[in-house]
Amino acid sequence: RVRCGRSLDGYPFNPCLTEAQYKEMEEKVSSTLSGLAGELKGTFYPLTGMSKEVQQKLIDDHFLFKEGDRFLQAANACRFWPTGRGIFHNDAKTFLV
Repeated sequence: RVRCGRSLDGYPFNPCLTEAQYKEMEEKVSSTLSGLAGELKGTFYPLTGMSKEVQQKLIDDHFLFKEGDRFLQAANACRFWPTGRGIFHNDAKTFLV
C-alpha cells in the first residue's frame, strides 16, 4: 500500500482554501479521474450527499477520514466539510484517490 497527500498546483494548503476553491478542486480532480481507462477506470464519490452507510464502509476500510477527526480539526483542515471532498476508486479498490 502506498499513501500520499498533496496539494494541487495553484491552490494553497488545505487550511487556507476557500469554499469556492474546494469546489473547483473537486471538479478538476473528478473530471480528470473520470478519464481513466483499463484497470484504473472507476468512480468518484463526492462526500456531499454520500449515504452514511457508504461513508462508514469506506471509513472501516481505512479509505476515508472519519468526520470530526481531531488531528484534521487541529490543523484547521475541516473547513466547509464536506464540500469539495470525495473519494475515487477503481472497481477492484486497488487504486484510490
